[in-house]
Amino acid sequence: MHPYIAQTLETVEKRNHSEPVFLQAVREVITTLEPILAEHPEIEDLNLLERMCEPERQVIFRVVWRGDDGKVRSTRGFRIEFSSVLGPYKGGLRFQPVVNMGVMKFLGFEQVFKNSLTGLNIGGGKGGAEFEPYGKSDDEVMRFCQAFMSELYRHIGEQRDVPAGDMGVGAREIGYLFGQYKRLTNRYEMGVLTGKSVGWGGSLARMEATGYGVVYFTQEMLKTRGESVEGKRVIVSGAGNVATYAMKKLTELGAKVVACSDITGTLYHEDGIDVSVIKHLAEVERKHIRAYCDHHRDATFRLGAKVWNVPCDLAFPCATQNELDGKDAKELIDNGVQLICEGANMPCTPDAMEAFRAAGILFGPAKAANAGGVAVSALEMQQNAGLEQWTFKQVDHELQKIMQRIFSQCTHYAEKYATPTDYAAGANIAGFLRVAQAMISHGLI
Repeated sequence: MHPYIAQTLETVEKRNHSEPVFLQAVREVITTLEPILAEHPEIEDLNLLERMCEPERQVIFRVVWRGDDGKVRSTRGFRIEFSSVLGPYKGGLRFQPVVNMGVMKFLGFEQVFKNSLTGLNIGGGKGGAEFEPYGKSDDEVMRFCQAFMSELYRHIGEQRDVPAGDMGVGAREIGYLFGQYKRLTNRYEMGVLTGKSVGWGGSLARMEATGYGVVYFTQEMLKTRGESVEGKRVIVSGAGNVATYAMKKLTELGAKVVACSDITGTLYHEDGIDVSVIKHLAEVERKHIRAYCDHHRDATFRLGAKVWNVPCDLAFPCATQNELDGKDAKELIDNGVQLICEGANMPCTPDAMEAFRAAGILFGPAKAANAGGVAVSALEMQQNAGLEQWTFKQVDHELQKIMQRIFSQCTHYAEKYATPTDYAAGANIAGFLRVAQAMISHGLI
């Protein structure tokens, strides 16, 4: 390992010793940058690696709200403004009980490079709260969102920091957050949040964007082998927004999605998952996927089981970080998997990634493959700025172009500095170099 990389890792680990997922993300990126250090001595001269691993600003705040039972609760909220060298901070808000500072920093760090890869003028940030919307009434969610925004509004703005939705934060939550922002500022600042409902400033195709983008990136990988998704047998982890729309697009393109999962277990349907039922369960009934079997009696559900032991050609981890480990990777490889494409952020552990690399399995890294969501969020900002509403076809066309451009960058830098199909290294190098060049241009700030 290059001495400067080793020194940076030592410094970052000492500062952030209690944040393992953040340290994992840092190691995954900077250990792939060694090939460019000799060509770009200014990286070490200006200490860009260490600077890039330190957020520009970290905000932690208390959120006090009242539940339907009358009890007052205190929750912790976060906003990590990681890098603004390419534009205003951009990244989602995540409402989940497991949210903490380490998770927020990991997601913000990844967001910097993901946003860089899009080629759009957006920086990287992330935020959220240790709050579970699932099972809460609309009134409870509204009160929480209003309390959360009562502090967050001081730190955001359409030219400063533009949050979006993420896990636990959909159009409902964005609406409540925007309403409170408008009340507190007395401004209809449409571009301050993305992921809005289409009727009042949201973009068509935003809900579909991350899942569709994952599939478009997959198509580009398969083209390198003269193949397509048509006829492929597919498994997907997760049953949320990313997983659902990835399954929808894969099905439209002729693939057969035979299994998906959520926190309760794995659903298997040999005839192909009926995505309309998955959407209905999530958006209308607000039930876990085990209820799918009430609609399709020939489907089976395995309580507590992972999805990775189902034989497949293509696998899409779309649930959460570190959900697919080395043991799962071996099982997938033994069952003949040809391609893994990450829909969640860092869902594969380092040993899983190494196993796929050693076996020659095509691997689409999250910071490249799942960039479609933030890309369309930036397109929503563009529409808001121009007081425009693009058609679904327009947005989808732009999304496809962006994902093709991202794949092209990954390929170019993988071929130049690593191995031709090491898209993870290619994505890290491409994302890093654009951010580094902007940092150098801005001077020591």
